Amino acid sequence: MNRKQLTTLIVACVILGVIGWIVYSKRNSDESSDSQGRQTLIKNFPFNEVDRIAIRQGNVQVNLARQSDIWTVQERNNYPANFTTIAEFLRKVWELKPAQHIEVGQSQLGRLELLPPDKGVNSGTLVEFKDKSGKNINSLTLGKKHMRKGGEDSGFGGGGGWPDGRYVMVGNDVKTVSVVSDAMSNIEPKPEEWLNKDFFKVENLKSISVSSTNATNNWALEREKENGEWKLADAKKGEQLDTGKSSGVTSAFSSPTFNDVATNTAPDKTGMDKPMMAKLSTFDGFNYEVKVGSKTGDENYFMKMSVNGSFPKERTAGKDEKPEEKTKLDKEFKEKTDKLQDKLKNEKEYEKWTYVVSKWTIDPLFKERKDLIAEKREEITPSSTNAPPNQPVAGSATNKSAAKPLSLSNTNKPAPPKPPVPPDGASTKPTGSAPTATGTSDTDKK
Repeated sequence: MNRKQLTTLIVACVILGVIGWIVYSKRNSDESSDSQGRQTLIKNFPFNEVDRIAIRQGNVQVNLARQSDIWTVQERNNYPANFTTIAEFLRKVWELKPAQHIEVGQSQLGRLELLPPDKGVNSGTLVEFKDKSGKNINSLTLGKKHMRKGGEDSGFGGGGGWPDGRYVMVGNDVKTVSVVSDAMSNIEPKPEEWLNKDFFKVENLKSISVSSTNATNNWALEREKENGEWKLADAKKGEQLDTGKSSGVTSAFSSPTFNDVATNTAPDKTGMDKPMMAKLSTFDGFNYEVKVGSKTGDENYFMKMSVNGSFPKERTAGKDEKPEEKTKLDKEFKEKTDKLQDKLKNEKEYEKWTYVVSKWTIDPLFKERKDLIAEKREEITPSSTNAPPNQPVAGSATNKSAAKPLSLSNTNKPAPPKPPVPPDGASTKPTGSAPTATGTSDTDKK
């Protein structure tokens, strides 16, 4: 074989290799790409057509359904679901890419926890995506989490590990088993985790009152203006509000939340037949009524709320307002009123359900009246036990003489100081004409 033939043979081998690589790449692309050419695990996933999502693990499940463009949780009396969480999950599935394909057989699915939900401990989490009619669009089984081992350079001190992905399978096709780079730990059949936790908010509080079955613990706080001083509405003589103890009360429900929505709402089961009641009014014209029922068995309580509002329909113009100023103020007034109306409309939707709230959310309502009143300072009175040594106590019967002025004839009168002794040869007689006690000098007496 001469040089020319050898060169021709080498070029032919290179061309065949390139053609083979192109064919192999095209085949893999066809297997893992959708109609838009994306390298994805699920082909043709029209997430905008998904109206139902069913998540099952063992005997536990949650069903999310879109009703009038609002996602709801069916297991919680169709309470609104968290749309952001659902939208992020659907987009994540649409973009899901295999980090590594795994070749397994049907008998190996248990090891990867990819068996159907009703197959025991080795079963996975089945997620079914359905359209409006309930027809299944596609499904995804979430299996065992892929753990990344901790090492010396991992910052975790070596050993152990943490999830950096998950084994998944599309439908029932073992050929699609892959490891994806997202553990999707929040995708569980727990209805409470899919609820929209946005709630009502009490802003610009004007007054709050609490009444319970024990009337002695009823109390009310109020203030005349925003940022004004809070006072006991029914203060008795000598009673004064302790602002330090009442700070939590005056911020009650400024940013409340809840843990779950009750499914059994019978008044005798939730304690709503004999509730503690709180009434709150705001400077914006909102009036809230919050009812707190019995405990749920842990540190949570049942709670219901209702709200009404009364807002001025027109603004009272100032005496010297200019036309352009009036137009501006009228516009601002309308915008504010519209926001208040929208807030009222949205918050009235929360009246339909009974909520499970944590104790710290409603803890301020449990304060007793005596706990809001400032302690009286005791006046300090002198006593014999506190008097200094040898010091008589004023008003004491045994020491009345101590308060009397000293008499000139008092035998206890201190002796006058002795005159100084003159030096030798000096006269002891006083000089000059210094007056004596009678006003005459010694020489006059002689």
